[in-house]
Amino acid sequence: MKTYILLWTLVLQINLYASNLPTTIQRMIAKSGIPSKDISIYIKETNSNRVIASLYADRSRKPASVIKIFGIYAALVKLGFNYRWKTKIYTTGRLSSGVLHGDLIIKGFGDPTLGTNDLKSIVKHIKKRGIKKISGHIIIDRSYFAVGNKNNSGFDRNRYSPYNAMPDAMMFNERISTINVIPKKNLAYKRLRDDSYTLKNSLKRVNRPCKGKYSWPYLAINSSNNKTTVTLKGEISKRCGLRTVSKVFTKPYKSFYYALKDILNRSGVIVNGSLRLKRVPKNAKLIYTHHSATLEKIVSKTAKKSNNLYARHILLLLGAKVYGAPSTLEKGSRAVKDILSRIGALSSAPLKIDNGCGLSRSARLNTKVLSGMLDNAYRRYGKRWMRILSIAGVDGTINRRFRGSIVRGRAWMKTGTLNRVKNITGYVKSKSGKLYTVVILVNTNKPRWKASGLQNSIIKWLVGYKGSRASGQMYKKPKIEKKMQNHINDSIKFSTPKDDFKSSEDGLLF
Repeated sequence: MKTYILLWTLVLQINLYASNLPTTIQRMIAKSGIPSKDISIYIKETNSNRVIASLYADRSRKPASVIKIFGIYAALVKLGFNYRWKTKIYTTGRLSSGVLHGDLIIKGFGDPTLGTNDLKSIVKHIKKRGIKKISGHIIIDRSYFAVGNKNNSGFDRNRYSPYNAMPDAMMFNERISTINVIPKKNLAYKRLRDDSYTLKNSLKRVNRPCKGKYSWPYLAINSSNNKTTVTLKGEISKRCGLRTVSKVFTKPYKSFYYALKDILNRSGVIVNGSLRLKRVPKNAKLIYTHHSATLEKIVSKTAKKSNNLYARHILLLLGAKVYGAPSTLEKGSRAVKDILSRIGALSSAPLKIDNGCGLSRSARLNTKVLSGMLDNAYRRYGKRWMRILSIAGVDGTINRRFRGSIVRGRAWMKTGTLNRVKNITGYVKSKSGKLYTVVILVNTNKPRWKASGLQNSIIKWLVGYKGSRASGQMYKKPKIEKKMQNHINDSIKFSTPKDDFKSSEDGLLF
């Protein structure tokens, strides 16, 4: 075993020496304290074969949220910047003296942005038809996606947090339920009318400073019955102001139904029936089609804010468009690969997209796959594509990260963060005007701040990079490398089976 530990250490050292890595970056890596085996770097001139830095560029890594840009780019290629999601409104039966003797039907096509503000437009068009009363039911067709009934992904312990929201063809308010709490009045209420869950206020007000455990309510969520019960518990300071709690614990189509019914009633339209889930009947008549904002705006928010739900919906939409409804994540993943492969945006290197949003431990890619896709996207859409990504020091997930630094306004990036994962990729423009495609993936047990610090240092260095030997000199292989390689070759001759060595390597990789 000791022989193999030594052997593998020598292999790692040789791989570092053999990498195309400027000495400046090598010093940054050494200073970071992160093992080089945990880092993959690929920096090149955009749309050029000139590689500036490369380290473990072919090694498969966990991508986290940088995986989102594959679905985003594929959607723009397939559907165009001006594509809009649809939500269609139908009726059945006949309309007589303001009474619809039939049902009102809503078919969702996966618009992830559909929310409260859209209901006014929907109700307005329903009323324009002269409908004052609906004798039948409100039917919702959510069959465009085959995604099951889970409210949250359960990816981590923060299962009710919005970033864990699961997709649905009939999405509403991003599946988020919002509760307002006013401690000094001992008041708790739902922001929207939503009878899909029950709210109980068991908070105990105390005369304590509004901080620590006394500053926010604790939510106990019980979904064991057909109707979810949310109980506010714990002690809260009566000195606190308004507290707003937003969580994911309901079905979006139910929340949509209750919100729609409420605004219909307040607008003078009476609904006699209740909620029904089924497909649009063949005899239904289309009365209105609601459209989302443009795809360009939605994918921009997906990238800049790293919105997981939007990314899931983009993947599912592509699955439906390419392979037909009902869409699945598997269809969506295949669709992304097919679309990007047809335009030459994917290399032959392995790429596992999984759910498309990055909340995954099984998704995999390497730096060259990312770099190739980014180069292809820049050739096709140029600055319009770059502006979809977060702009350093300006917006998105790196609005604060590079604020006040030389990088501000010179980098367009997508970040990805999970436990033991800190990645960044995109474009960096140097002060000399040269544009670089950058991929830095760090999968390590070291603290994430060390990884982001290393990435920041490399990107700052690149902004000032002029391509001179003084600033970018490549590390020369030491003469000892050949002797080390001979020692390894000799060692392998009397080593244990290759499978044993491979197992050791796999353990070090992840």
